[in-house]
Amino acid sequence: MDIFATLIMYLVILVIALTVHEFSHAWAGHMLGDMTAKNEGRLTLNPVKHIDPFMTLLLPLGLILLGSPVVFGAAKPVPFNPYAVRYGKWGAALVAFAGPASNILMALIIGLYLRFVTVPGLGGVFLLQFVLVNVAFFAFNMIPFPPLDGSRLLYAVSPPALMDVLDKIEQYGLIAVFAFIFIFFRFIDPVFTMIVGSIATSILGQPAF
Repeated sequence: MDIFATLIMYLVILVIALTVHEFSHAWAGHMLGDMTAKNEGRLTLNPVKHIDPFMTLLLPLGLILLGSPVVFGAAKPVPFNPYAVRYGKWGAALVAFAGPASNILMALIIGLYLRFVTVPGLGGVFLLQFVLVNVAFFAFNMIPFPPLDGSRLLYAVSPPALMDVLDKIEQYGLIAVFAFIFIFFRFIDPVFTMIVGSIATSILGQPAF
């Protein structure tokens, strides 16, 4: 597969994975009583409402072209009011978990399909990469580092002192994420790759890499 076809494939996968991820946050918040996402037009599967031209398209494609060992992409975060959802911090944790949960669900559906149906050619390559990207999104977003979704789950069970630390890190938003990816991620990359490979292999029923 040439570089142009590879870029198009990953672009399509990223748009689908990130759109469903953000919609799932919006849907979970809506179901738990928060109208913020709906009022801002984010309770939709329309990619235009969710994608960010730089973070969703240009950044990951640029990293792929540069041969970066870490490829990162993101959509526009879905706004929600943690004080409006039911069940307090547990409700906020459910809203956060809905995003990565949608990615692992998509990986399960397509992965189990590939387990029993042989898809030849580019279609098979696309579906395999779709599974791997969604598993990676799930695993990455579950890392308990603000503002990643996993931090909300950690927040729900944290003592006040740790909550304060998480709040301070989250104030830096994407700066904190970039610092984590390009400075600290290298230390956990072998473990992260092993986890993604193990999950994908379990879903596919054969080695994923």
